[in-house]
Amino acid sequence: MSKEERLLILYFIIVLVFAIGVVIVLFITFQRRKNKLLLNQLAQKAAYEEEISRTKVEIQEQTLKNIAWELHDNIGQLLSVTNIQLNMLHGILPSEFQQPLNETRGIVKDTVKEVRNLSKTLNNDVISKNGLVPSLEVELERYDRLNFLKTTFMVEGEEVSLPGVDEIIIFRILQEFSNNTLKHAKATTLSIHLKFTPQNLEIMAADNGVGFDTSKISLNSGMETMQSRAQLLNASYSLTSIPNQGTKLSLTYPYKDETNR
Repeated sequence: MSKEERLLILYFIIVLVFAIGVVIVLFITFQRRKNKLLLNQLAQKAAYEEEISRTKVEIQEQTLKNIAWELHDNIGQLLSVTNIQLNMLHGILPSEFQQPLNETRGIVKDTVKEVRNLSKTLNNDVISKNGLVPSLEVELERYDRLNFLKTTFMVEGEEVSLPGVDEIIIFRILQEFSNNTLKHAKATTLSIHLKFTPQNLEIMAADNGVGFDTSKISLNSGMETMQSRAQLLNASYSLTSIPNQGTKLSLTYPYKDETNR
């Protein structure tokens, strides 16, 4: 083989290696751009879904606030007027009607109180003002007072001040769990345990109801709502249930950077 042929082969090999190198660089660059585009698309999709969830929560909260106003301002006022009119009848009716009248007045008075207490648990402004722990105490006391359930509420650790919006979301998750217990579980007891640790708020709620097989039941709107609200908090969420052994909710909420510890 002549010197010129060897040089030609060497030149060809160099060109080939260079071309292969260019192709590899272009391929790597393309893959990186493709991966970046996919990551951006996933991030945009996650942000869009989070915004949709937040919008749904805001709509639900505004709806509950409107209901709370209606209960407090309209229904509450009508019941108060009814009570005033019953008081006016007190001095008019014969003595044999006084006892049933007094019983009716007591019922109306208790109803006014319950309507106003219910309106407080539906109004996110009141929840934000009072805080998570007092709001839960009011809600569970209402269940006890009306003989819906026998409740147990325990707070462990030094209470941490949470962002108002997050307190409302946590309260709504526990309220949804409690409502499901009342409507479906046929339970007699309900317990809620809050444990404030240095890093997280650990929440456990449980009832002694009929339970259900989680593998055989699709998510209903209440369960989906609890799960989507937990995702907004970046909180770990689990719901476990065993037939005839009750249902348990576990929620671990990580404190935000701005949370005072």
